[in-house]
Amino acid sequence: MKRTISPLQTLLGIIFLLASFDKLQHPEAFAQIVQNYQILPDVLVNGAALVLPMLEFLCGLALTFNIMPRGAAFTVTLLMTIFLSALAFNYVRGLDVACGCFTTDPSAQADTLWSLARDSLIWLLSFTVFIKLVLKQRKSR
Repeated sequence: MKRTISPLQTLLGIIFLLASFDKLQHPEAFAQIVQNYQILPDVLVNGAALVLPMLEFLCGLALTFNIMPRGAAFTVTLLMTIFLSALAFNYVRGLDVACGCFTTDPSAQADTLWSLARDSLIWLLSFTVFIKLVLKQRKSR
C-alpha cells in the first residue's frame, strides 16, 4: 500500500512543530503561561509545561513524516479540544491571558478572541485530517 501524505496532514504537522519550538526552548516561561490560566493545580503546572510541548513536537513529526498518522491526528485533535476549552473557560471568567500557542514571550499581547478563532481553525484542520485518515484506512481494508 502506498503511503501518501495529504497537504493538510503536512500543514498540521508543521503547525505543531512550530508551536512546540519556543516552548521546548523556554520551559520556565511556558510554565508561567500554564500557571496564568489558573486551571491546573500548582503541582501539575511544571509537568504539563514539559509534557505538552514534547507531545506537540512528536505529533508534529509523526504527521509530517507519516509515522502513525491516525494516532498523531487523534492526539492533536484532543490537544486542540483541551486548548480551546481552556481558552473559552478563561474568556468566560474574564481572564485575558496570552495563550502561549506559538510564543512564550512574556510581553506577547493577550487576545483571547483571536486565539479562539485561530485555534478553532486548527481544531477543524486536525479533526478533518483525523477523519480522512480513518476513512482512508477503512477504504483500504
